[in-house]
Order: sequence, then structure tokens, then C-alpha cells
Amino acid sequence: MTRIAAIGECMLELTRRDDGGFNLGFGGDTLNTAIYLARAAAGREDFAVDYVTALGTDPMSGEMISAWRGEGVGTSRVARLQGRLPGLYLIRTDDTGERRFFYWRGEAAVRSLFRAPETEALLQALPGYDALYFSGITLAVLAPEARERLRSALETARSRGCLVAFDSNYRPALWADAAAARQAMGEFLPVTSLALPTFEDERALHGDADPAATAARYARAGVAEVAVKRGAEGCLVWAEEKLVSVPAAARRAPVDTTAAGDAFNAGYLAARLLGATPERAARAGAAVAGAVIGHRGAIIPREATPNLRELP
Repeated sequence: MTRIAAIGECMLELTRRDDGGFNLGFGGDTLNTAIYLARAAAGREDFAVDYVTALGTDPMSGEMISAWRGEGVGTSRVARLQGRLPGLYLIRTDDTGERRFFYWRGEAAVRSLFRAPETEALLQALPGYDALYFSGITLAVLAPEARERLRSALETARSRGCLVAFDSNYRPALWADAAAARQAMGEFLPVTSLALPTFEDERALHGDADPAATAARYARAGVAEVAVKRGAEGCLVWAEEKLVSVPAAARRAPVDTTAAGDAFNAGYLAARLLGATPERAARAGAAVAGAVIGHRGAIIPREATPNLRELP
């Protein structure tokens, strides 16, 4: 059994409809990846995905948990905090498929993750997984002491052979400034075995000249495998001392690019955990991302999501 846990925040999602109204759903970068991981491996009894987070005891939190279970995502690592609520965000998408996000998350339950007593057991469980996945957003919503506790747990997990995967997913609004983000994320690179950054984010955060510079910087920090996402240009993979360019899936006009990177990460991770080479894993990631940009919202219809049996 291959067991993977994604760690982070899920929020309620409001998506604007063509008629001017809104649909209520849910989303969050690491939760999106967890769902697409579960979908990619659907039907396999040797692959399990859990989500690690904190929610409230409100009806919406309960509905989210029920929906995750329906997707095949394990919820035994979700802490329910009395009197707290999940965060909320609204998506506005322009005519080219690009989106803007508006957030209400300051008092979200996840802010107490790895600090509240109810979350202690979650932290202790992390080193028991075969793979752990987190992002820069995970780090941004955690208190400094909670970040340090997470880093220690990831260090223990990696020492036991766990694959630790990280996507910087830099969102400036979540950080005091770029320097704070660079420092916090930099502290986690020594415990990261696989990095899945997006070049746009890395250029904004570090001023990288090109994707090769991003891959080289992660490699210098000790990350053995790096897949730099380049949107429509595909992916640049650094692994086994080689740099390989992998094209995106067949070009299509995007309806909505929300969660495309999260979906890529899921396809890549699922393929690698089940034995694919880094190059083939990048093609798998591109196939999942290519399906996602053809639909509105973070989570597309289940029947539209490629399964590993269908991936290149």
C-alpha cells in the first residue's frame, strides 16, 4: 500500500456563473491535488490519499468532509475545531480564462493547525506515510511555531524514506513581503525530495531568469528532483543529473486555469509513486492539467479527469 497525505487548507469557493449568480463549492491548492491524486489512482487498492487540515464544526465543514470521502480522499486526519469556520474565496475569471481571487480567511480554523491540542495527533501521524505533499500556501497559513513543528515532522519522515514533495505556490498577499516568503520556504528545502514549482511564481519570488535557473537553484539547495511548470510551454524536469524539457498536452484554449498546477502535481506524483520515470510523470501531469483547464472551477467533473490507465 502506498499512502500519501496532502497537508494544507481547503476553503469554501464561490465561482461566478454566466448568469451573474454564484456556485458554492470548495477548493484549496493541496486539497485540489489530493482529489486529483485520488481520481488518478481510482480503482487501485494499493494507493491511498489522506488530507490533513483543520476545519470547524459548522455544516459547511461537514459537507466538505463528506464530499472528500465521496472522492476517495481519506478524512481521518481532519481536525474539527469547536466554534471555528473554514475560509472563503471568490473567483472572477476574465475572457482569456485567467482568474482573480478574493479571500476571507483570517480566522479560518486551519490557522490553528499543528498548534491546537486537537491537531497534535495529526502531526504525530505524518512520518508514517510513504509520501507527504505541502505548498507555500500551507506554510503561509501556519503560525511560525506550527511551521517549525511541521518541518521537524517532515525531517523525521524523510529520514524514514518518505518522499516529501513541495510546490512553492507563491501568493504575495499571504506574506508580509517576499523576503519573509523566501526565508520560510527556504527552511523547508533541506527536507524536500521533490519540488514542483511554477516558473512564474519563482520569477516573482526570486527573480529567476528562466526555468533552468529555477531548477538549478532548487538543486543547489539539495532537492534531488525538480519539475518546473511553464504553463503552455510544458515542464522542465531536473532529475538524475539531467535536464529534460517535456511539452504540455495538446494545446487548447483554456476555459479556466484554476487548479491547473495542482492537477499537474497530482498526475506527476501519482505516476512517480507508481514507478514512472520523471519524464513520463511530467507527461502524466500535463494530461491531467490539460483536462482541468477545459472546465470552470478548481474541481472538474469526475468523468473528465484522466485516470492513470489513460495517461501517456
